[in-house]
Amino acid sequence: KFIQHQPNQYVKIKCSWWRSRGIDKRVHRKFKGQILRPSTGYGSNKKAKYMVPSGFRKFLVHNVKKLEVLLIHNESYYAEIARNGSSNN
Repeated sequence: KFIQHQPNQYVKIKCSWWRSRGIDKRVHRKFKGQILRPSTGYGSNKKAKYMVPSGFRKFLVHNVKKLEVLLIHNESYYAEIARNGSSNN
């Protein structure tokens, strides 16, 4: 989890992360012992990306035609009904 640089100084704001942009900040200059910043090296494995813990990938279903496509690939995808997918569709 990436936290904000010196979160105890900013009491009014939640402790969520934002990028440090100041040229004088230790985190921005990547000094040893400071909090880590997000970067591409922390990304997920390409095979495991967008995968839920059960091993399936999400497939958004808007209508019955999309559901029929999912029946072919039912071993690797699971259906999630879209918000605008009505009961008629």
